[in-house]
Amino acid sequence: MAARVLPLADLVGLLPPRGALLGLDLGAKTIGVASCDPDRRLATVVETVWRTKFTADAARLLALAKERNAVAFILGLPLNMDGSEGPRAQASRTFARNFARISERPIGLWDERLSTAAVERALIAADASRAKRAQVIDQHAAAFILQGALDFLGRIADENAPDEDLPD
Repeated sequence: MAARVLPLADLVGLLPPRGALLGLDLGAKTIGVASCDPDRRLATVVETVWRTKFTADAARLLALAKERNAVAFILGLPLNMDGSEGPRAQASRTFARNFARISERPIGLWDERLSTAAVERALIAADASRAKRAQVIDQHAAAFILQGALDFLGRIADENAPDEDLPD
């Protein structure tokens, strides 16, 4: 059965209450990967997958998801600053559609505007060398994307939580 590819807001109802998510930052040469705890509070870096062929890339991502008991993927969607979709966003959608054919885990799309720029600034502020930044920027961008998605999911959960009765 093929997975579904949806905006994260539409995926919320399909997610189990608990379970890790795998965040992906898709680039032309690499895929940054991040994961979170089963309670979906904190995103952490996992690795950078150097892209070769789609089947090998997808197999690695599925293996990482299995290792971490991930219930879904969150794929960064690189929208233009005006919210329109350019070639990079279309490439991400194409990857998601192809990946969904071989994955049973749903794929949530999350706006990743400025994620790489924000991560680069943070790494520069941490005095990471250019070489070190090049090695880790994609996985840190994936963590940035995933953390944004986790924060969104947390707000949705808070809004839908039942009001607790206060004692009289």
